[in-house]
Amino acid sequence: MTSDNSLFPDRLTKIDALTRGDHYYLREEDACFFLGEYTARKGFSYSATNNLIINFKKPMDRRGTPQWKYKGKMIRAAATALFKAIGSSNLRDFTFVPVPPSKRRDDPMYDDRMQQMLDVFADLVLDQHGYRPDIRPLIEQSTNTVAAHDTDVRPTPDDLAELYIVNDEMIQDGCRARIVICDDVLTTGCHFRAMVTAILRHLPDAEFRGVFLARRVPEAIDIEDFDW
Repeated sequence: MTSDNSLFPDRLTKIDALTRGDHYYLREEDACFFLGEYTARKGFSYSATNNLIINFKKPMDRRGTPQWKYKGKMIRAAATALFKAIGSSNLRDFTFVPVPPSKRRDDPMYDDRMQQMLDVFADLVLDQHGYRPDIRPLIEQSTNTVAAHDTDVRPTPDDLAELYIVNDEMIQDGCRARIVICDDVLTTGCHFRAMVTAILRHLPDAEFRGVFLARRVPEAIDIEDFDW
């Protein structure tokens, strides 16, 4: 199922002092940016961002069903929005790194949607500006974990960093020192901090930015919900 996606944002907003508290693992020095705002436990019709994220995250066991086409559509829509936001900038000095999925590559539920999105984004830059940004899947997980949106028990950034396998050869072979960590939804900031920790062990002089398709916003509470 899907709804009109035409209003999905195509400009980046920076996480600042007012929003950082919603993502409690982020530090003041973390430069993180997002396109839209996602509200958990609301349907795809709640907002253009919810529509994109819910379809973007469709699990691999939906392949072959009528709704599967919406996943590909939203991968392309996300890449187009990111291109509109930053595609005209000079990206040659950056390496874009997708946060790995929660499943190992050999698991049938392995979903490399972020890599696919970045590949489409890179093709758009190539078509319009004549060069392809550096996209590198530097990290994989050593073991399966439960997807963050499916559990209330979550690892800390240090716990998660210990599960990450860093492709040191890929880092040494032309990786830029300016790393853009890319993920679909910014929740606590755990994955971003774990990625930073893991990569710094191999590239100690790197500087980092985070780019997210959306940030999760706290649910509004009606005043009637309070027991005065």
